[in-house]
Amino acid sequence: MKEKQCPNCQSSNYIKSGVIKGRQRFKCKDCNYYFTVFKAGKRINDYYVNKALQLYLEGLTYREIERILGVSHVSVMNWVKKYNIKRPYNKNFHTSYKILNNSELVAYFSQPENLKNSGVIVTELGDKFMLIKWERFRD
Repeated sequence: MKEKQCPNCQSSNYIKSGVIKGRQRFKCKDCNYYFTVFKAGKRINDYYVNKALQLYLEGLTYREIERILGVSHVSVMNWVKKYNIKRPYNKNFHTSYKILNNSELVAYFSQPENLKNSGVIVTELGDKFMLIKWERFRD
């Protein structure tokens, strides 16, 4: 029982304090905080958190990130709030993205017309690459 810690103060000094909804309840002797047995939640790899935040900064929507990475758009929103990420706002540019394998990426860069009047970022996405391109709107 003493391998757990209080989620409020990380103290190992606690006692049993009843059962609620079939789960053991504990009371921390140091901070008087009540808590129940820890729930083993699903943890998402930091790689996907970093990729999601990168894609958000590049102008992709939460749902686009969800479709690309396979993580919930709600999780992406929570990470943006947690890390206080602010997307730069520039209405003169339009962002688009493509998922390409290695040979498609080489073919894309071999055509010079693909790079005129635009900026490009290439980022790894598992065994493929994501090409993020932004173009200036025509005035």
